[in-house]
Amino acid sequence: MGDPIRVTDAQFAVLEELWRDGPKTVRQLTATLYPALSTSDYATVQKLLEQLEEKSCVERDRSGFAHVFRAGIERANLLDAQLQQVADKLCEGSLTPVLMHLAERIRLTKTERQELQELLDSAKKRRATEKREGS
Repeated sequence: MGDPIRVTDAQFAVLEELWRDGPKTVRQLTATLYPALSTSDYATVQKLLEQLEEKSCVERDRSGFAHVFRAGIERANLLDAQLQQVADKLCEGSLTPVLMHLAERIRLTKTERQELQELLDSAKKRRATEKREGS
């Protein structure tokens, strides 16, 4: 596995816009993130996009005069990477303590508890199937 994906809050804000609204130019992103549209704001967004492109978190379409950027990573994949980093740093790589902590700290609705139980049941069935197939 490669280096863990790390994004700053500013980089995340750019990704958030691309996930929400789809592909955009630097100017469009700047207008959304920094409505004053100063030259330094434009340069900041351009630098953030370059950094995200280096991390393979955004992809650039160079076919037009203005380059268009789109998210190169799904939100769920970034979430996976971020949660695994927390688990690696604080829980010796195990996500179980992270999940247990979250389950204890937040108040789940009945629907959320049912959804969580369905996810757990599904994961249990998947592990059992993998175990049988691997034997």
